[in-house]
Amino acid sequence: MKYYVGIDLGGTNIKAGVVDEQGTLIGKSSIKTHTERAQTDIIRDMGLLARQVAQDAGVPAGDILAIGIGAPGTPNNVAGTLIYANNLPFDDAPMRQVIRGVYDLPVYIDNDANVAALAESVAGAARGTRHSVTITLGTGVGGGVVVNGQIYSGFNNAGCEIGHMVIKAGGEDCTCGRHGCFESYASATGLIRETERAAREHPDSQLNRLIADNGGQADGRTAFIGMRQGDAAATAVVEDYIEMLAEGLANVINCFMPEVIAIGGGVCNEGDALLVPVRKKAIERSYLGRGVPQPRIVLAEMGNDAGIIGAAMMAASCLQEGLAG
Repeated sequence: MKYYVGIDLGGTNIKAGVVDEQGTLIGKSSIKTHTERAQTDIIRDMGLLARQVAQDAGVPAGDILAIGIGAPGTPNNVAGTLIYANNLPFDDAPMRQVIRGVYDLPVYIDNDANVAALAESVAGAARGTRHSVTITLGTGVGGGVVVNGQIYSGFNNAGCEIGHMVIKAGGEDCTCGRHGCFESYASATGLIRETERAAREHPDSQLNRLIADNGGQADGRTAFIGMRQGDAAATAVVEDYIEMLAEGLANVINCFMPEVIAIGGGVCNEGDALLVPVRKKAIERSYLGRGVPQPRIVLAEMGNDAGIIGAAMMAASCLQEGLAG
């Protein structure tokens, strides 16, 4: 059996695990990122964590063939560097060089959303397909595209930033410095913003009372709870959120026409209350002729392990292609 180490680099935590060639997670561990440190210190800890998790898994050292890294930002897999990361103090960070200094295996790197999409394609909601898109609704909106079983990210590895396609010209500010991005509306952050705005505009609403009972703060569940309690303000927030999410998904369908779109993130815990109307509206707005097979919009299955598993599978793919690591 062949094994690979996957590393999921985040702004809060670094997670690593050992994955077999079928995409099964054998063992995992995590440490804090501590972003106040120099980039080389963070990267060195990634290598040490990878080495430790491999030892803890009890897999013979010779059976672990490569390390894959899923990182936020723009990677350069040829050079083994992370060119830029929005929420990390990285600037052309020498990932491969530093990690190989502490754990001498081939090292490959890709965007975290891309590797999560690969995980869903290999072992999750899109398994058995060749063309899929995975979208994560969290603090932002992450998106990864798989075409013919391979990650697609454009000629410069900076493509498929689904969260930053504009769905409302001149709309809400986005952290990227632009306006009206999909992320500004479909993220949990956008949902919370609109929930709190509606509560301020309707001080006598049940929505406002729910926020007051939660210490004056909304979360991604607040509007859905209010909707289930029959509150008009909360219902309007949820309906608007579903409209914008469906709008973005319709654009994704029209651009990529995937067999499956898998959506994940905390807001997806709402299940059918979210998925059923979003699916209906997105398909209605897609450019699909009569009799043309429709993409399936489903909930992602890999959860918090998607980054680890996808990074490991990406490393396996790179090694099989003979890419230098």
